[in-house]
Amino acid sequence: MQKKKFRFLSLIAILSAFALVLAGCASGGTSEETAGKEGATYTFKAGHVTQESHVWHQTALKFGEELDKLSNGRMKLEVYPASQLGQEKDMVQQLETGSLDFGFLTNAYMSTRQESLNAWFMPFAFRSLEEAVKLRDSEPAKEMLKELDSQGLVGLDFGFAGNRHILMKKGHIASPGDLKGKKVRIIGSPAIQDFWATTGAGPTAMPLSEVYTSLQTGVIDGIDIDLDALVTEKYYENAENLTITNHTTFPTVIVMGKTSFEKLSKEDQEIVKTAMKTAVDWGIEDALKREKDNLETLNGNGVKVEELKDTTSFDNIKKEVEKKYTEKSPTIKSFLEEAGK
Repeated sequence: MQKKKFRFLSLIAILSAFALVLAGCASGGTSEETAGKEGATYTFKAGHVTQESHVWHQTALKFGEELDKLSNGRMKLEVYPASQLGQEKDMVQQLETGSLDFGFLTNAYMSTRQESLNAWFMPFAFRSLEEAVKLRDSEPAKEMLKELDSQGLVGLDFGFAGNRHILMKKGHIASPGDLKGKKVRIIGSPAIQDFWATTGAGPTAMPLSEVYTSLQTGVIDGIDIDLDALVTEKYYENAENLTITNHTTFPTVIVMGKTSFEKLSKEDQEIVKTAMKTAVDWGIEDALKREKDNLETLNGNGVKVEELKDTTSFDNIKKEVEKKYTEKSPTIKSFLEEAGK
């Protein structure tokens, strides 16, 4: 009797284990054994810091659609917006370990980790977003992406949110003198910090989550901002004077963790690259359209908009910042030469 009972329990245990194996195979995830093999299925994770209405999030969703289509449903993408996975330094660590697959990271944060990325923040290098996006396919830009390899990251592309402008609680900006002594929220990038400090302003780095109330309470006098973030975050509710300066642009550095990338077959790596290019092409067209639509939205909400047409008063500042960074990085020097053509 005892032997029969033991055999029965053993049979149950074997069947249970077999059921678990079948469930694992049907889950859509990829084990170490199946990774890189033909027909393997993947559920990737992507993270970023912007809101769901932002162009970067929409580009990530488009990327997911393209992955699904090109892989015939084998590749799925889960997107985690608005810092759900932590701050960018946390996401980079997750990318390095393979717990996160894709990051749409701000060039601001990444420029603190890689010198050459400060090229995008050289002051007044682009008169419009259209001029900035043309540099995306330049050789210096491709070199920046290659340099990310040393950080355990595969640089895939640059996306854009728009050029940067200046929103102030009081008055517009016609020269550096209008910024002297003003507390201006900036993104934490070495080149941006240097530019603002050289204007005589008081550059103040802070997370996006603190900007709205800081404007509201007068902790800061203004912000360095792109139009998409200005509209989606509604900062204009607390500051109504916008100067269209185009003093720099604002890319996202789109990367995949090398750990995740190297698990893919060569064919699947090409699917990822193709899907990303299609998504970013789409996102750039959307960003260009948003640049116009966002300006109309701001005008419709009573924002007082003026354009800085004469930038010559900033020439000495521009030269000083460029000199500092071109001496640090030959890639930045090459980039500015391309921008000047």
